[in-house]
Amino acid sequence: MSTLPPCFGIIPARYESSRFPGKPLADILGKPMFVRVYERARACPLFAQVVLATDDERIMDAAKAWKVPALMTSRMHASGTDRVLEAARLIGAGPDAVVVNIQGDEPLLEPDMLAELLAPFSGPEGAQVQATTLASPLARSEAASPDRVKVVLDSSGRALYFSRALIPYDRDGNGRDGNGKGVKAVGPLLHIGLYAFRMATLERFAALPPGALEQTEKLEQLRLLENAIPLHVAITRHSCHGVDRPEDLKHIVNILLEQEK
Repeated sequence: MSTLPPCFGIIPARYESSRFPGKPLADILGKPMFVRVYERARACPLFAQVVLATDDERIMDAAKAWKVPALMTSRMHASGTDRVLEAARLIGAGPDAVVVNIQGDEPLLEPDMLAELLAPFSGPEGAQVQATTLASPLARSEAASPDRVKVVLDSSGRALYFSRALIPYDRDGNGRDGNGKGVKAVGPLLHIGLYAFRMATLERFAALPPGALEQTEKLEQLRLLENAIPLHVAITRHSCHGVDRPEDLKHIVNILLEQEK
């Protein structure tokens, strides 16, 4: 069994957002959202370092006030992955280090999810693992929504495809195969947008142009599959509660208040 290499958590925090400008600074029971994400990430003991990567002086000033380690990065990045790569370079992550892209709009992030994301790198074949992500079982009633990204896996737990469409499609609709042998249908899996990369893999990924499937589905992770970069998917029992719009904050606050009872 290989040992876990140095692991670095990076939280991209961009100020501009079409749906929610200034989202990282949104107040959640007295703390900016990025602070709650940082505190949750820091509770995972596997990280050598967790830092915020921003493009805005307002977020940087708030990070200093809350004593959250932060790096100023370019405003020109096309994606959060590109921002994560710049930050990883700034902190000196080596080629075998593992860099985790921690979404900055997940204030209820469970630290155990980060441990599940990192576990494959120290498993029996950990030295061969290049990138990992998470998924969780998804109710069929929710699976048709294009906002719920689905993933299907091979027999080794690697991603075969991601789609906004319903995959896999249960043709018979009764959980059995066409021969009536009672083979249980494979249920849909919800993709959870946390990623861990070997630094060398992150460098390669960012250097590749967007692929045709990626541009069609508008799913960046398909660039890995289009370029034959294996992506291991760990199954988690935990749920995500992301913030996309201001109205989502009420739901987050209610959950926090319930947890604190």
